[in-house]
Amino acid sequence: MRSRTINGTGLIVTGLVATLAALLFPLWSYADRSGTGLDRLNAETVATDYGPLSALDRDFIAKVRLAGLWELPAGQQAEQRGTTEAVRTAGEHLVEGHTFLDARVREVAPRLGLELPGRPSPQQRRWLVELSRARGETYDEKFANILRRAHGTVFSLVAEVRANTRNALVRSLAGDANTTVLDHITVLEETGLVDFDGLARDAATTDPPPLTRSSAPPGPTTSPAPAAPVTPSPAFSLPPAASRPKPDAPDPRAQADRYPPVAPRPHGEKAMARGGGFA
Repeated sequence: MRSRTINGTGLIVTGLVATLAALLFPLWSYADRSGTGLDRLNAETVATDYGPLSALDRDFIAKVRLAGLWELPAGQQAEQRGTTEAVRTAGEHLVEGHTFLDARVREVAPRLGLELPGRPSPQQRRWLVELSRARGETYDEKFANILRRAHGTVFSLVAEVRANTRNALVRSLAGDANTTVLDHITVLEETGLVDFDGLARDAATTDPPPLTRSSAPPGPTTSPAPAAPVTPSPAFSLPPAASRPKPDAPDPRAQADRYPPVAPRPHGEKAMARGGGFA
C-alpha cells in the first residue's frame, strides 16, 4: 500500500516538472535566437513614433533617394537624346516619377530622423558616364537596358519592404515606390529595346541578395520631427505610356462577304424555334 502511495506521488511530481518545463521552454527558445537572423534584425531595429524602423527600412529609404539622384538626370537626358518617341516618353516618365518620389522621401526622412545621401553611388555615376558617351541608336539601347536592369533589381526590394515593414511611413513610401517603379519598367519595355534574354542571364548568374543589399544606414542621427498622422500621398498623374499602333479598322465589304445577311424565316418556323428555346 505504501509503495503504491509513493509511486502515485512520484507520478504527480513528474507531471508537475514536465508542465513547468513546457512553460519555460518557449521563453528560452524565444529569448535565444542566435544564428536565426531575428537577433540581428532586432539589434538593428529602432523605435519611432510610426512603428519599428528596421535596417531594411533604412536601406530602402536611402535607395529611394539614390535612385532619384541618377535617374532624374538620366530621364532628362533621354528626353533630349532619344531618337524615338518611345525612348523620349520613357525619359519623361522617369523625370515625373522620381520628382514625385524624391519629394516624398525628403518628407519622410526628417520625420524618422534620418539623413539622406547627397550624391549617386559609384555604380550609378558609372552608368551616367556610359550613357553620356553614347549617341544615336546605341544611346537608345543603353538607356533602355541599363534603366530596365536597375528597376528590376530595386523592384524586388520595394516588394519585400512593402510586405514586411512595421513602420507606417515606410509602408506608405513603399506603396508609392511600387507604383512608380512598375510604371517605369512598363514604359522602358514599351521602347522595344529591352534585352530580356540578357536580363534572364543576369538573374541566373547573380547570387541571391542578402537581407540588406548593403550595410544598413545608421539609425536616426537627428531628432525626429514631431509625430503627425500618416495620410496617403496625393495622387499624381503620370505621362501617357508609349502608344502602340492601333489595329486597322475592318473592311465593311470583307465583313459582308464573311457574314452574309440571313433571310427572314417564315412566321411558323420562328414560332417553332421560340418553342425550342433558341429564338
